[in-house]
Amino acid sequence: MFRIILFLVLIALAALGATWVADQTGTIVMSWDVWRIEATVPAFILGLGLLVVAAVLVWSIVRGLWLAPKRMRRARRDRRNARGREAVTRGLLAIGQGDAAAARSHARAARRLVSRDPLTLLLHAQSAQLDGNADRAQRAFRAMAERADTRLLGLRGLFIEAQRADDRAAAVAIAEEALKVSPSSMWASQAALGYRCARADWTGALAILDKNVASGLIDKALYRRQRGVLLTARALELEQSDRDASRTSVMEAVKFAPTLVPAVVLASRYLSEANQMRRAMRMIETAWLAQPHPDLADAYAHVTPGDSARERLARVETLAEKTPGHPEGAMAIARAAIDASEFARARAALEPLIAAPTQRVAMLMAEIEHNEHGDSGRARAWTLRAVRALHDPVWTADGYVSDHWRPVSPVTGRLDAFQWQTPLAALPSSRPALVEAGLPDQIAGEAPRVEALPPASPTEDSAAQDGATPVIAVEPSPAGVEAEPSPGFRAQPDSDKTGAPDIPAVIPIVRAPDDPGVDEDQQNDGFAEENTPAARQAGGLRGLLSRRST
Repeated sequence: MFRIILFLVLIALAALGATWVADQTGTIVMSWDVWRIEATVPAFILGLGLLVVAAVLVWSIVRGLWLAPKRMRRARRDRRNARGREAVTRGLLAIGQGDAAAARSHARAARRLVSRDPLTLLLHAQSAQLDGNADRAQRAFRAMAERADTRLLGLRGLFIEAQRADDRAAAVAIAEEALKVSPSSMWASQAALGYRCARADWTGALAILDKNVASGLIDKALYRRQRGVLLTARALELEQSDRDASRTSVMEAVKFAPTLVPAVVLASRYLSEANQMRRAMRMIETAWLAQPHPDLADAYAHVTPGDSARERLARVETLAEKTPGHPEGAMAIARAAIDASEFARARAALEPLIAAPTQRVAMLMAEIEHNEHGDSGRARAWTLRAVRALHDPVWTADGYVSDHWRPVSPVTGRLDAFQWQTPLAALPSSRPALVEAGLPDQIAGEAPRVEALPPASPTEDSAAQDGATPVIAVEPSPAGVEAEPSPGFRAQPDSDKTGAPDIPAVIPIVRAPDDPGVDEDQQNDGFAEENTPAARQAGGLRGLLSRRST
């Protein structure tokens, strides 16, 4: 609308000007030597306008002829660039489709047409990578690294090639060079940070982390968590060599990551040594509310040196009350109750978990049976059930399972990758009956079937007394109480009892020919206590499994 109004205004002004010129009277006389021109004012103005238009046309024609060669060269270059860009586009599409031959052909065409274009260099490098030609790819990336506009892209390509060649020194050198070019480069900072962590250079890693947060690569929350992880790693490394530096690092780590379990455990130990028990307990309680962990429960139980086992049990019960119903609280109470010889309390704590026990629950039950009644048979049955039970949470990172916390994943080098969780391989399958079924059915599904034997003859009795076949006696159950089937033996259905011999009072134990059995000292070794609940579980399983394979 504005343009239309402006156009009409201009037309009106032109009409007014023409009317004014037409109304002018008088003549204009021009005399030069013998030449004399005389014209009216309107005629003179019209002639002057025509002269100006003619001059402009002549100037345009002369200028066009003068610039024609340059315009032809520019048009030819534009057509060449257009063909080169089309070749680059088709080549990148071929790379995306995985067509190595087409990508290589388009890369040659693009290099012939637009050899200095950055996308041409990128297409040439990626086509070489698709062909598996590392030398050609490195040459292309070096050419990109020598240019100012593609230097960072070339360095990244060289970094990837160094990683593929497993040349870690070259990869780190390239990453550090990229950090000099662009301190805000995420991949370069992550690579340098991972290298520092792999070399246990925690001070250098902390410096890179500070640069990352200053450059805005990570937010404040992630920075605080990762700084706490690095400080904890440094504190654990200095624990044996420089306890003062280790204490300073771990106390700072707890400020940045108050729920990091290894930091809290180590810090509480130092506070306990300094007689700051209340501060240590508050620190453990904060981490326990975020994520219950057996190491936290163990540190809470031993926060005061010299306490009796019953005092430790009371303290653990207080901690478990903060997360009612959590399995870690129940297992922590059971552990402390066993140490205090309060076996009834331990059984009551584990009662809700017995229906579908994990390995730690089964091992705790085996320890209860062994220490309370000296019942080696039930202890052995619970040990076998532990082998078949679900796994407990462990430190897991990128599919790697570790028996202790680590600051960096050994698979990907990722910082703060380890999480306390159940490994994927231990998740319940589509057959939950293996875990939730009763003990006799569970064991009978895996153990060889033991058929009922006829009463032993006197000759067999004498052979048994000589040690040829160890036996176990089955005591008759009280009246009105159904006897529990023995592990490894499945009772025959009622329909099979017709005409079948009665189950003898003495049933042979099924063992391998070279199995000498388990003596009391060896069995006690399976329940030896370690420093942490996780170590006790692993040691008990290893010992009992090794005795079963002997």
